[in-house]
Amino acid sequence: MADSTAHSPADADHPVYVIGGGPGGLAVAYTLRARGIRAVVLEKSDRVGASWRGHYDRLHLHTTRRLSGLPGLPMPRRFGRWVGRDDVVRYLEKYAEHHELEIVTSVEVSRVERAPAGDGWLLRATGGRELTGAAVVVATGYNHTPRFPDWPGRDTYTGELLHASAYRNPKPYAGRDVLVVGVGNTGAEIAVDLVEGGASRVRLSVRTAPHIVRRSTAGWAAQYSGVLCRRLPVALVDRLSRPLAKLSVPDLSAQGLPRPDTGLYSRVLEGAVPVQDVGLIDAVRKGRVEVVAAVDGFDDGKVALADGTLVEPDAVIAATGYVRALEGLVGHLDVLDAGGRPVVHGARTPSHAPGLYFTGFTNPISGMLRELAMDAEKIAKAVVKEAGDRVSRLPVT
Repeated sequence: MADSTAHSPADADHPVYVIGGGPGGLAVAYTLRARGIRAVVLEKSDRVGASWRGHYDRLHLHTTRRLSGLPGLPMPRRFGRWVGRDDVVRYLEKYAEHHELEIVTSVEVSRVERAPAGDGWLLRATGGRELTGAAVVVATGYNHTPRFPDWPGRDTYTGELLHASAYRNPKPYAGRDVLVVGVGNTGAEIAVDLVEGGASRVRLSVRTAPHIVRRSTAGWAAQYSGVLCRRLPVALVDRLSRPLAKLSVPDLSAQGLPRPDTGLYSRVLEGAVPVQDVGLIDAVRKGRVEVVAAVDGFDDGKVALADGTLVEPDAVIAATGYVRALEGLVGHLDVLDAGGRPVVHGARTPSHAPGLYFTGFTNPISGMLRELAMDAEKIAKAVVKEAGDRVSRLPVT
């Protein structure tokens, strides 16, 4: 990785600026570099992989090591099949170093605008910097800004309330009563972590029952099925997944987790990926994780649930997701949909904003890292084709 003082983006002619030093940004930077194009990664923290460093301790990829490597460097076999958080961070650091990527740290881009000359893009960044690039790739991440629902009474609640992004391990909760809100992969795994870490009681607040799949069945990873189904018709995948779910996942209706009425792939397209089981099924079946109704708000120091129940846990952990937080950066360019997501991604650019690319803002069943790797190659090819002579080239050595 280039030292943050070795290359100043202000000295650049017209490089491609990549906003974000996570896996998506690093992959794009490499694929551009491999084609002789100067790509400068702008990372707001002081190191690459910042979001990965902040995840909870027990996190492992739910995708296989072989299908999670980025272009130009496979993940080492010693990481095992399901790569842990710390090894993902090591991999990203090695990736940047191995490919000699040009990365400028501690620089946050606040706004992307059209260049005054109409040729490329102007980036406004930390310290009053104004950087001009031939193209821009926004790779600020799917899990960017923690989202807290606007629960009534939340602002006056005096109990311990934190977002899942602040959770690290179960040690502070040993012997305590904890309510986890949200049953995505993060909420499910934190609930299991708390049980295994000695919490006295763990309740899991669920608004909509999720699809649950085994991470691996007889050696067959769920990701493999996701890859096979990626391009199939949604209705067909929904139909095929129902009998498979009945064979592999027990009915948890009696414990408060009925099988969803909507199809698995239909839910994915709505933004709800299946929960990959890393212990939740057994914990729920044995009553170690109690499923309760959705949270409606807070009332006089207690948590009000949708079924009218009031509970008084020692701590509430909100696994309620994230927002992309792209409005300030590119919202004025009319490139976001009503939900704040880019209207295009990968090699496509908005028709009225050529040269502006987005990667990492979808959550496909085939695996995020796999899709980031594929998008990186496509984006690099598109930049070569569209930017032509306007983009800075690396010196020939």
